[in-house]
Amino acid sequence: MESYSDFCRPGWKLFRKELTFFTKPSRLTPSLTKTFDALEQQRADLMTTVSAVPDEVYFRSPSAKWSIAQVIAHIITSERLSLMYMRNKSLGIETLKDSGVKQSLVFMLLKISQRVPLRYRAPKAVVDNTPEALSKEEAFARWEKARQELRGFLDTIPEKHAHRLIFKHPVGGMLDVRQAVGFMYEHVRHHWPQIKRLLNP
Repeated sequence: MESYSDFCRPGWKLFRKELTFFTKPSRLTPSLTKTFDALEQQRADLMTTVSAVPDEVYFRSPSAKWSIAQVIAHIITSERLSLMYMRNKSLGIETLKDSGVKQSLVFMLLKISQRVPLRYRAPKAVVDNTPEALSKEEAFARWEKARQELRGFLDTIPEKHAHRLIFKHPVGGMLDVRQAVGFMYEHVRHHWPQIKRLLNP
């Protein structure tokens, strides 16, 4: 005769499987978690600020300057192209070299470059692939999708490959995935003062 515990066992296994699915810990490596969380908080802060902006301010383009809409489109395009490059390089990640002191120094210089009030010419690939100014709703939706895809990609990078040279900065050269995400953060930070100036011309 089947016992009560035998009767309940299949249901418990199913419940445990579903519970594991919903409580499954992130696969994001410790070296990426903090940087990615900061990147997402930064995006949330920017979207909160821009959401309150009237459309006439959002689309306003001062003479020979980008509008807020164009700045955000530029950031999204830059991140999307960076992810495309990293995905392609990751196909041969076992053969890639690790980052070292050189890359650490390069990243430090790139970080400084994004924190000084200088203007830089956007890479041609980014310019050519940047769409026309999008509505706030469309821009935010595309950015959300881009970040979800970035997070999904980062989940596939094990800790042992976190140092592989997988990202190419147009000036700084090859960097690892941690430095790539770090540069994305610095890139948004670089454009924050520009957005603030456009909010208060």
